[in-house]
Amino acid sequence: MYKNPFIIERADPYITKGSDGYYYFTASYPAYKNVHSGYDRIILRRSKTVEGLAEVEEVEIWHAHSEGIMSKHIWAPEIHEICGKWYVFFAAGNSDDVWHIRPYMLCLDGNDPINDKWVELGKVKAAEGDNTSFNSFSLDMTYFEHKGKHYLIWAEIIGDSSLFMAEINPLEPNQLISKPILLTKPEYDWEKVNFRVNEGASVLKTNDKVYVFFSASGTGAEYCMGMLYADNDSDLMDINSWTKVTEPVLQTSDLIGEAGPGHNSFVVDENGKLLLVYHARPDSHLRGECGTYWEESLYDPCRHARIREVKFDENGVPTLR
Repeated sequence: MYKNPFIIERADPYITKGSDGYYYFTASYPAYKNVHSGYDRIILRRSKTVEGLAEVEEVEIWHAHSEGIMSKHIWAPEIHEICGKWYVFFAAGNSDDVWHIRPYMLCLDGNDPINDKWVELGKVKAAEGDNTSFNSFSLDMTYFEHKGKHYLIWAEIIGDSSLFMAEINPLEPNQLISKPILLTKPEYDWEKVNFRVNEGASVLKTNDKVYVFFSASGTGAEYCMGMLYADNDSDLMDINSWTKVTEPVLQTSDLIGEAGPGHNSFVVDENGKLLLVYHARPDSHLRGECGTYWEESLYDPCRHARIREVKFDENGVPTLR
């Protein structure tokens, strides 16, 4: 259905459909060979169809600061329409410490995400009494609503890079209103290759379940995807509501011509098909032949946005393979 790669050199892809009827695409703008040659902007595309996003003009809606906070490692933006207002979540480092990465937010001053002005809301803030959240390396923030409650999920290094979830007031989405729960941390071998990592959460809701997909291990060909799920009617802030699948749900060995699948989002296209939007490298990366291949995978721009249709098994569980 969709050409692959869908959009080249765009990692951490995120697609959503707005109430205006348009599909919006954003992703990490790449860096080449080092931190000073990219990861410096937030881009946006808009189209009436998912397929059209691959060809439409790309617009820069925000640029990194020249120094200080929000100046390095502009990573994994996501655009969300929350209670009728548009927001962009993203992670950013500091010129004094490029690894001092924290989650930040923009808010649209207007109704047109392409042409109107985006305003900086600053760093996402912990709830009163929460002295832990966002004190260390934090990134890959996503948002979802379920049964009238609104949630953020993000990755933070507390010991290992793990996923945390907390509630927000949708009228002030950059402010947590609860202490977080630890959703998942690296436990299995497939989550610990080169780096001990859980990150890049995305949420998929079905008639009876809430699924959280996430990415694990280093960002090369070892990158892969895991999954948790909870019953629709359960208390999502109770960790006992969640079950973690013990094996990866998508990895390099499941694919032909691709390596290191991960950091995904979900969207329903104009034909009603549920799509997995993710990035992966060409499998030539396994041989050090990525065209623009660079030995440090974070600064190798060959992570391309790709699309696959999501299927469901006989039990109604989404399958990505």
